[in-house]
Amino acid sequence: MINEAHVEAALKELFDNIEFTDEPARLYDPLRFMISIGGKRLRPRLCLTTYALYKDSFDESVLQPAAGLEVFHSFTLIHDDIMDKSPVRRGMPTVWTKWGEDGAILSGDVMCIDSYKRVAKAPAKVLGKVLELFSTTASQVCDGQQLDMDFEKEPQVRMEDYINMIGLKTGVLIACSAKMGAMIAGASEEDCENLYNFGYNLGLAFQIADDYLDAFGDAKVFGKPIGGDIVNNKKCWLTTHALEKADDKIRQKLLDAMDLPVETTDQKPKKITLFKDVYQKLHVDEDAKYEILRLTGEALSYASKVCTGVRYEMLRRFADKLIGRTK
Repeated sequence: MINEAHVEAALKELFDNIEFTDEPARLYDPLRFMISIGGKRLRPRLCLTTYALYKDSFDESVLQPAAGLEVFHSFTLIHDDIMDKSPVRRGMPTVWTKWGEDGAILSGDVMCIDSYKRVAKAPAKVLGKVLELFSTTASQVCDGQQLDMDFEKEPQVRMEDYINMIGLKTGVLIACSAKMGAMIAGASEEDCENLYNFGYNLGLAFQIADDYLDAFGDAKVFGKPIGGDIVNNKKCWLTTHALEKADDKIRQKLLDAMDLPVETTDQKPKKITLFKDVYQKLHVDEDAKYEILRLTGEALSYASKVCTGVRYEMLRRFADKLIGRTK
């Protein structure tokens, strides 16, 4: 049976040796840069983990699609950073700050195309379904990103709408990763759907954890400046929940705080501190931790329908590592 050590070794070899076209260098160097700065590789890791529930060894028919998931995710980060004007990603300068916005846009485009080439290496027997899953997911991710930007212009959004947005922006790609590994391994449709739901709920938990860490994490561990969501008026889980939970006075205080200027280095910390003080006064930080654990439990309920014993434990440990950073 494939275990976590085998998955880790396969990922290391895969991304240590991944290749992109050489020329023109300014087009493809950003791709090499994005892969070289690492990341959690959670999407290809999940793809290989669900594949391992059914198979005893890896081959290119799953390794390349798994790589495609990471390449696609990296493409979305390049474009997200342009839209958010983020200067740092994973502790390194973002692509647009190194190569300019125009160069970053084009490199992101070619990275998306490269991801399709890799996913297309899936076995012929399931290729049509795999590409349909991946294409639908790619479209949904774009839907989620647009909603995220739309919400920046709204003073308040409903939690229901926020959850729908992160489901599209984050949840569906993690769900796709879980289902794709199982599809390539030849799993039943029922197992594939349960693993999709496992990944989707885990994706929601992961995004809420990301929102929590944006406010209360360690910048050195988080890989980007703390408070970015607050500075950019992102409707993260904490702000959405705080606005719903607050009385009229505190709600208006938050709404007014969204208009605070953030042009200088002194203004940004002031706004971040104000929001964090409200979060803690309302115990929104603790509520977020509870919701992360609730969604993780929901995810594992789907995992338990697919497998038991050591195979279930692989999925449980994956989930635990993913959300353990908020404990």
